Amino acid sequence: MLTIYHNSRCGKSRCALQVLTQSGAAFEMVEYLKNPPSEAELTQLLELLQKRPLDIIRQKEPVFQEQFKGKTFSDAAWIRIIVENPILMERPIVVAGNKAWVARDDQTLEDISKAISK
Repeated sequence: MLTIYHNSRCGKSRCALQVLTQSGAAFEMVEYLKNPPSEAELTQLLELLQKRPLDIIRQKEPVFQEQFKGKTFSDAAWIRIIVENPILMERPIVVAGNKAWVARDDQTLEDISKAISK
């Protein structure tokens, strides 16, 4: 089963959702702004993405600029910050089995399409 962490106000997220819908694959849509991942879920997502928390933070978001820019935190603290401020999480994130992608570009969407058509 596929999962997409989706923000309906984001064009890239809507595009990824369209790719998943057109694939015909079953998927779960998580509107992460309404239902943010828990610390454990975010930790698992990061493992699947093979990224650190700061790698998936939207550093141009006003919340980041006003509260966190230039500050240093542990990975665990960044995870808590993302959970408490889900707008900071890069989107969309697509999970398929033991792999996850931040699906912001055409090449990544193509990679996802190939992975789910196998």
